[in-house]
Amino acid sequence: MKANNLRKEFLKFFEERGHEVVPSSSLLPADPTSLFTSAGMQQFVPYLSGMVESPYKRACSVQKCLRVGDIDEVGDDTHHTFFEMLGNWSFGDYFKEEAIDFALDFLINVCHLEKEKMRVSVFGGEGKIPKDEEAINLWLKKGFSQEKIYEFGMKDNFWGPVAKTGPCGPCSEIYYDRTNSPCAKGKNCGVDCECKRFVEIWNLVFMEYNKRGEGNFEKMAKRNIDTGIGFERLFSLLQEKSSAYETELFWPMIEMMEGLSETEYSFNKRSFRIIADHLRASAFMISEGVLPSNIDRGYVLRRLLRRTIREARNLKLENNWHELLAKRIVEIYSESYPELEKNQESIINVIYEEREKFERTLERGLKEFEKIAEKKGKEKNISGVEAFDLYQSYGFPIELIKEMTKEKGFTLEEKNFEEAFNKHKEISRAGAEKKFGGVGIDQIENKEEKQKVTRLHTATHLLHQALRTVLGEHVRQMGSDITPERLRFDFVHPQKIEQEELKKVEDLVNEKIKEGLAVKKEMMSLEEAKNSGALSFLKERYPTKVSVYTIADRKEGVFSKEICAGPHVENTAELGKFKITKQESAGAGIRRIRAVLE
Repeated sequence: MKANNLRKEFLKFFEERGHEVVPSSSLLPADPTSLFTSAGMQQFVPYLSGMVESPYKRACSVQKCLRVGDIDEVGDDTHHTFFEMLGNWSFGDYFKEEAIDFALDFLINVCHLEKEKMRVSVFGGEGKIPKDEEAINLWLKKGFSQEKIYEFGMKDNFWGPVAKTGPCGPCSEIYYDRTNSPCAKGKNCGVDCECKRFVEIWNLVFMEYNKRGEGNFEKMAKRNIDTGIGFERLFSLLQEKSSAYETELFWPMIEMMEGLSETEYSFNKRSFRIIADHLRASAFMISEGVLPSNIDRGYVLRRLLRRTIREARNLKLENNWHELLAKRIVEIYSESYPELEKNQESIINVIYEEREKFERTLERGLKEFEKIAEKKGKEKNISGVEAFDLYQSYGFPIELIKEMTKEKGFTLEEKNFEEAFNKHKEISRAGAEKKFGGVGIDQIENKEEKQKVTRLHTATHLLHQALRTVLGEHVRQMGSDITPERLRFDFVHPQKIEQEELKKVEDLVNEKIKEGLAVKKEMMSLEEAKNSGALSFLKERYPTKVSVYTIADRKEGVFSKEICAGPHVENTAELGKFKITKQESAGAGIRRIRAVLE
């Protein structure tokens, strides 16, 4: 089965069973606290949490996702930055038995996998949550022997919630025996064995609890189903490959690289895979308007591209490699994601410009290395601190540093470098988890901090409209970030804002706060919201049913009207005094304002 066919067959299967086919949401989620869409369920969070009534009882999708928490592991058999997630959902409709039936039906009758080679895991009970006897009995009913049902605890078989509170529940994972041959552990070789004999295919989450606090769970009146399949993993299994890199999702790129290089894939799989993975992720990011920079999404893109460029140098790829590989990515994915073909020229140009900048940086790094080597004299030793500085400041990979030290006849203190590198990874991973984990207001437990965020969220709407009033209607939101201490707002504007204009914006916001304007929330379809005049600059990132917040104006009738997931105060008088603390550039044609409420 071809990749495009697998996507189509999955959606067709669930559509025929009453599921609404929901298009993939953008990689750039509407939630301002999350940089990227990292799971198929992300666009359905309002429905799963019960905050918004779902317009359909059943849904399915093929979702574009991006995760960078394990970027340094990319290059092995399984890790990817960009990936696709297949999923089906039930919002208060069917539950465990139907979810299991659908999964088995699809895997056996559409994917033609052998039931005898399947194993399943269930929640074995932990703390105040009992063993999922219902799921165990259902698997037994479907013909799975007790030996093929594995029981695990919270860590492995209990999902969520994303926040510290909210909907959650036990899950069942379906595994497939790739080799049908136990490893040296014999009978102890199971789904949790490190030999990778079993590959996880599908995770079925049974949302039946609501977490109120640490260890405090209550049964939900309205239960949901949330499932997910890693598309790359399933496809590589169907193609009988140990890695997705050896399937049509990546192999045409790898074959092209072999032709552009003096190296064969089998001699340096890691470099080939990093280039293929990172360039694919970069193409999707650029097609959605992300540009390289030193902050947020732009920083992630820059990091991916620079890692790609380093590995391309390592493979000694021919000069036009970036253009040829970008076009190959478009060929592979444009049928399912036509936005890639539409933005092909931009993708190529952005990669080229970043390549030019980074190669100049690498040249400076080489000169710095020569200076370090020259000062050493007879010492002939590169310290771990010096090596890490080259890595951090100039983007030198440790492999390149090793090569250069060897050429000079020097030794490298690898242990000290590894210590500095691992510390850097821990900090980066912690930052990624905090920023990319989709942390929302529900995860703020402190009541006072939650109220501060709510007030700043409403202030952002006032700021947005004030900017449009003072500077012109070309102003549109490009992003925002809110903490209990301050708000950050990015918007389109071609030049630095004059102090006089900035003062007018600040004064206008404070005027609307003093007027004590009502903040009204309405639920409507996305189409109705747009027709009503609600501002919406986040393209396809909205669900089909949305919240519209209107801030009434005693003179004009409406001051601000936007599609937004909230939260907001009920009246602007609750905000206090608004103060702009800084304006700066956030990229070409994009300004950034930081502000506080006093």
